Formats: sequence, structure tokens, C-alpha cells
Amino acid sequence: MQAHSDRMRRQGKTIAFVPTMGFLHEGHLSLLETGKAHGDHLVLSIFVNPTQFAAGEDFASYPKSFEKDAQAAENQGVDVLFAPEATGLYEPGYETYVSLESLPNHLCGIFRPAHFRGVATVVAKLFNIVKPHVAIFGEKDFQQLAVIRRMARDMNFDIKIMGAPIVREPDGLAMSSRNTYLKPEQRPAALSLYKSLVLARQMVAAGETGAAAIIEAARNLIAGFSDTAIDYVAICDPDTLDDMDSLDRPALMALAVRVGTCRLIDNMMLVRP
Repeated sequence: MQAHSDRMRRQGKTIAFVPTMGFLHEGHLSLLETGKAHGDHLVLSIFVNPTQFAAGEDFASYPKSFEKDAQAAENQGVDVLFAPEATGLYEPGYETYVSLESLPNHLCGIFRPAHFRGVATVVAKLFNIVKPHVAIFGEKDFQQLAVIRRMARDMNFDIKIMGAPIVREPDGLAMSSRNTYLKPEQRPAALSLYKSLVLARQMVAAGETGAAAIIEAARNLIAGFSDTAIDYVAICDPDTLDDMDSLDRPALMALAVRVGTCRLIDNMMLVRP
């Protein structure tokens, strides 16, 4: 992969890179479309990264569909599909990790304390292997995007980091590989995330500026479904992820909710009219 990227760079090609864990859906395909628009050589990686999963999480059962993914990549005009083995990225005795000081200590990082160390590490490694000019990540994983942007700045990666909008299913549910864990009868509970974000946006449009009131309304809506267990509902600064008390500037509303065995995340920007 490194040798191939070196050849493409010598030929003057702009490499666009979309890193994924596979089981591709329309959200991933939208990232590939963005990549094609911002580069002339498109690389997709598929790698379920073990270092971002804690004990008891779904690493072993994470959904996989490699042949289907490979066909989707070909259909989308991907030039290179890079699918390394874990032993190739983490050799015996591996001990080097990338850790951020502040951004992981918010939102999902509170509930998954080792997660973003694993994310930052594998993305840094993939950047060094693929050598892209631009890399595209989905805004559904907003904290991940913030972590990668910060890491790229701090580590002087000469890579443009782009965020792509959330892609939703027709009923509003944010697309995710983990949606396959949902049982049909859990769909209304899963939709409570999106409905709570829409409610928050409506409250802001009506003049509400207090974060506590908006969060309470969202939590009450979600808690009305018996299958839900809230990890967090937060309104925070989109750059630092620090909590905000008042919507005196654009704010990110982010939430994580367990619906049965499925942990769902979603977010939306709230902007006063």
C-alpha cells in the first residue's frame, strides 16, 4: 500500500482516503462520493480495529460483509481497497499508541475510556500507510472527527480532514452498521434519538436558550420508551466538546442511547435563528 501510494504521488495523483470498519451502507457510500469529488485516486480501507474495543464490547461480533463491501467499492469507483490483517498493523510486542489529553474525556469517551486512544492510533497508522492528501470521515461520529482533526493538527499530518453530513434512513434513524442489531419492535425506541434532536431544534427555534431545559425535554422523550437506557445527552461546544449552559453561539447536541443490546449515537447542530 505504501509503495502504491508513493507511485500515485509521483504521478501527481491526489489521494482521497475513506477509512471504515466495513459492512458498508449508504452513509459510507456518501463518504466515497465526497472522496471522488476531492481526489483523483480513491482509497477505501476496511479494518475492524481491535484496539478501540474494550473487553465485553462487540469486537468479535461486529458485522462483516467483505465480498458485498468489495462489490460496493468497485461500483463506487474505488481505485484501491486496502484490507489489512490485525497482525500486519499490530505486530507482536506492539506498544506505541496515540493519546489525546482532553477531547476523549467527553461524551462517548467517558463510557469507553480506551476507545479514542485506539481510534487515534489506527488512524495515524493508516495515514502513514495510505499517505492521502485528503481523508473523509462521517459527522455521525462527531467526537471521532474532532479527535482526528486535533490529532492531525497536533502531529503535523499534511492531510486535509473533511467531515461529511449524517446520512439518515427514511424515518430519520442515522445510518450505522450497528443498526443491524436492532429488533423490528425496537425501531420506535431507536427513533427517539432523532426525534429528541428535532425537538431540541424546535425549542431553539421557538427561543429556548437554556441547555438544561432542552436536555431535560430530550431525556424525557427518550425515557418514554421502555427499551432505552441513556448514556448521555449533552449540549457542547463543537470544537472543545465542553458542556455549554446557554446557546449563545452554535452548539452541538450529542447523545448516546442503548436500545436493547445496541448502542446508538446521533447528533445535530443547534443554531439560534
